Amino acid sequence: MAKKFDAAQWQTIRKILRYMKPYRHFLLLSIVLAAVSVAATLYLPLLIGNAVDCAVGKGRVDFAGLFAVLGRMAAVILVTALAQWLMNVCNNKLTYQIVRDIRNEAFRKIEILPLKYIDGHPHGEIVSRVIADADQFADGLLMGFTQLFTGVITILGTIGFMLSVNAGITLVVLVVTPVSLFVASFIAKKTFRMFKAQSETRGEQTGLVDEMIGSQKVVQAFGYGKEALERFDEINGRLQKCSLQAIFFSSITNPATRFVNSLVYTGVGIFGALAAINGRLSVGQLTSFLSYANQYTKPFNEISGVVTELQNAIACAGRVLELIEEKPQVPDRADAICLSDIKGRVELKNVSFSYQPMQRLIEGLNLSVQPGQRVAIVGPTGCGKTTLINLLMRFYDVTGGAICVENTDIRELTRHSLRAGFGMVLQETWLRAGTIRDNIAVGKPEASREEIEEAARACHAHSFIMRLPQGYDTVIGEDGGGLSQGQKQLLCITRVMLCRPPMLILDEATSSIDTRTELKIQNAFARLMEGRTSFIVAHRLSTIRSADVILVMRDGRIVEQGNHETLLAKDGFYAKLYNSQW
Repeated sequence: MAKKFDAAQWQTIRKILRYMKPYRHFLLLSIVLAAVSVAATLYLPLLIGNAVDCAVGKGRVDFAGLFAVLGRMAAVILVTALAQWLMNVCNNKLTYQIVRDIRNEAFRKIEILPLKYIDGHPHGEIVSRVIADADQFADGLLMGFTQLFTGVITILGTIGFMLSVNAGITLVVLVVTPVSLFVASFIAKKTFRMFKAQSETRGEQTGLVDEMIGSQKVVQAFGYGKEALERFDEINGRLQKCSLQAIFFSSITNPATRFVNSLVYTGVGIFGALAAINGRLSVGQLTSFLSYANQYTKPFNEISGVVTELQNAIACAGRVLELIEEKPQVPDRADAICLSDIKGRVELKNVSFSYQPMQRLIEGLNLSVQPGQRVAIVGPTGCGKTTLINLLMRFYDVTGGAICVENTDIRELTRHSLRAGFGMVLQETWLRAGTIRDNIAVGKPEASREEIEEAARACHAHSFIMRLPQGYDTVIGEDGGGLSQGQKQLLCITRVMLCRPPMLILDEATSSIDTRTELKIQNAFARLMEGRTSFIVAHRLSTIRSADVILVMRDGRIVEQGNHETLLAKDGFYAKLYNSQW
């Protein structure tokens, strides 16, 4: 298992290095500054040893030499501080630019992921990858850059300085070093798996919190709070367990390496004292050597801490990169056609589709819609009405047959031009944080105030907008916080009215609007739909009696087709659906 995770870690590190490439100048500068900082830091014990030798005996203090050494020490300390400050600046720029790029790419990937992925994963879990995991990765990476470079250079530099003072005692230090490396390596292998589990469980918890907050009215209405709390407690308990395990093992590293390092310091003290007694080492040199031994062992403590943080960072980075590497939706063909001069001719030729390979939904669906026709789609829940809309907009691709717009298979068209040809109003409203004006002008940002007001009046939204504190400049929160569901739906209808697209899709577009306003909206839609091909999904069959063609769907197939009077006269499935409402 350890080998498996080691391979996964190295694979993630190689991917991170690709993001680091554009900022390698910061990396190189950081390494140079680390070398300068370490060199200055390691030179200081030599100066301290010289200062001790200048004042080693009573009445034999070399004040001139001592002050000269103290001056050099002050200069070295100043250089060290400046180099460390500049190194931290470089590390911060390097870290947060890498994380910015990763986050940007993750968000861009979300924009092009197939809806199948979005529908199949909790939204909070996706948010956790982009936000929480990226933050954890940034913290670990920053610590790695800050301490790893200086630690490694300090170890190498200290060995060089110690060799220049006394090779025998240096050998004692090097013999004990592998023990510290073995301890750190053993713990690092354990912690990666635990930090990965911690990150995954945190994502699961975020997903549940997001789900409960977004559905709080339903949760309270149906008394689901107790069950939700039990689910949260169970996930929270697992998060506590794996977090404690990860922290426990990572916390062992520092005291374990400190114990080994204390053995190193003790060995240097004993052998150094014997060498000083025998005259092979001066008191100042012994002071310098003890200082070097302390500086040599200190990076092992820091690096062991860095390694455990990097385990967490790499595990979190792996989850973000996993999202980035998800297969995007099938891209537009290189020779894709940009749909223009749309009349509204739509054909479905032997269309088949299923969300799951083993569960058939739509099979052998055929339909021909002429320009300007109003097509109503009715049927029981789960018969494929909304699925048909998803296929028309190419949110999903058909698994068999073809959908053609203006005699061209929509898979040969650019998605942007296809979707720009449709105006879509769904039962679920979507409003972003911003002004009322901004939300109406989403599809037509260049629209003038007069155009926006004209569209709002046509949809009977102008009156309630003007009652808001700042009218069209009123700022609303995410998802239209503070507005009623009906008001939010009116704004979404106004948005489509402003764009006046050549084709319309209305999926339960007036489900949250009172009957009186609905009649007015239907009149507005009637004006909007004049000469435009329209697809209307409705459960209230009274709202689609004026449609040119009514498609009655059942189990993914069109079982009846015709206008309202013709279908009632057949006394078939549509007649039963219609009469069941009265």
